[in-house]
Amino acid sequence: MMPLIDPLEFAQALMACNSVTPADGGAQAVLADALASIGFEVHRFSHGEAPDGPIENLFATRGSGGRHFAFAGHTDVVPPGEGWESDAFLPSIRGELLYGRGAVDMKGAIAAFVAAASRGQPDEGIVSLIITGDEEGPATWGTKALMAWMTEKGIRPDMILVGEPTSSSRLGDTVKIGRRGSVNMWIDVPGVQGHVAYPHLASNPIPALATVLHSLTAMHLDSGTDWFQPSNLEITDIETGNPAANVIPGHARARLNIRFNDLHSGADLVDRVREIVSAEAPEATLTSRISGEAFLTAPGPLSTLVSEAISDATGLAPDLSTSGGTSDARFLSKIAPTVEFGLVNATMHKLDEAVAIPDLRTLADIYASIISRALAG
Repeated sequence: MMPLIDPLEFAQALMACNSVTPADGGAQAVLADALASIGFEVHRFSHGEAPDGPIENLFATRGSGGRHFAFAGHTDVVPPGEGWESDAFLPSIRGELLYGRGAVDMKGAIAAFVAAASRGQPDEGIVSLIITGDEEGPATWGTKALMAWMTEKGIRPDMILVGEPTSSSRLGDTVKIGRRGSVNMWIDVPGVQGHVAYPHLASNPIPALATVLHSLTAMHLDSGTDWFQPSNLEITDIETGNPAANVIPGHARARLNIRFNDLHSGADLVDRVREIVSAEAPEATLTSRISGEAFLTAPGPLSTLVSEAISDATGLAPDLSTSGGTSDARFLSKIAPTVEFGLVNATMHKLDEAVAIPDLRTLADIYASIISRALAG
């Protein structure tokens, strides 16, 4: 007989591991031991090299035949920062709240899912966990590496739930069915450094960069869609590295980010920006990094079964949303319908991050219901 895992106790065990990206702090060993105790076959991997690695990743599976339902998440956390009331990696209970880094993002959700899985599953069907240690960082050696291994082994879930903290005010009020994409770009306009009193002997790159940025901010991307807000371009940094008031700088640089909906691809947006840069400042260079593409899992069987499980446990009819930043769902959505649902996100990444203990237990109930519904077909 499998042991029943308590979500509160297990959340505390995971949160006690200092797993600030890319460190693991023993978190995946704690998870692996718990999963093995409830009948999962656990595969652990270390991927990558410094400075972005090595990264600890884990894939665990249980069952056979029928439908394949996967839960995805991450054991890494952001740095705690200074000013916590108690040690961020010594979980503490005050009233009905459990405090510690990772309480809601997202060791609490992992604990709730493992607790749900410890209650069993239908005789037919597969439950898997896709767990990375590289979601909060550059995501170079995390979920994408796990997906490559899964593809090599011929493993393809029928549906995926990512346990990110999607709830806004109350547990169960929001399910994410998509996310906008994100692309960062860097513009470098060269000039000729010189004395401000002799401008004919220099070439100031700032006016050209200003013209480029004016054109970029005037560019209309779209007006949004039924499920996505309008895409937006934001200038996030301007610098010349010039410490002197009487020197014309030799370079002017800017950084921008575009958060885009599913009307665009990252590569197409880079091309649009490059056209403007080339027209306004032909000598400038543009580099880019696409963090992820937009995705949408249109309302259907997966969002319905998740919403029904939430409603039965909480009485809420969750909003289906595409708001917020990126998550590893941007990768996983390429192999199966993917939605996100987890704890209230009010304290994620903040000092004194905390989860309401009743929410932790209710989330385990909801996840148990989702497992049953997903495998029932």
